[in-house]
Amino acid sequence: MKPSDASKHGPSRLRRAALLLLAAGVSPQVACSEPASSADVATLDEARRLHESGQALLVDIRESDEHATGVAAGALLLPMSQLQRRIDELPTDPARPVLLICNTQNRSGRTLKALRRHGYGHVRYVHGGMSEWARRGWPMVRPPASGSR
Repeated sequence: MKPSDASKHGPSRLRRAALLLLAAGVSPQVACSEPASSADVATLDEARRLHESGQALLVDIRESDEHATGVAAGALLLPMSQLQRRIDELPTDPARPVLLICNTQNRSGRTLKALRRHGYGHVRYVHGGMSEWARRGWPMVRPPASGSR
């Protein structure tokens, strides 16, 4: 299903896409190689600029215990382990870019591949992840208590 079809078919189609993500092996415990195309990657500088200007949605797919170490202000906290039941929180409009970020880009790279196979062409992953964000001393905030549901 293409994201543009989501409005016609509703969240149940998106939930099925989430099941396909899990069937494709998207798991918080599994690392992987990076996607082949450089079009799949946003640099950390670009991701911060797009996120802070409101031009893209930054989606932190680390798990809740990792979020506790700090998150980028305004990021959507969507742990990979919750992706199946919360996939409808990802924008389906190609005009609203989505930037996936994890700790080092392994999980976000794998999630990107799965989402791309299901028509999410407006999703990229952030090279360097939150570990590089923190290393650079960029601002991080404590997540809200209900931030990752």
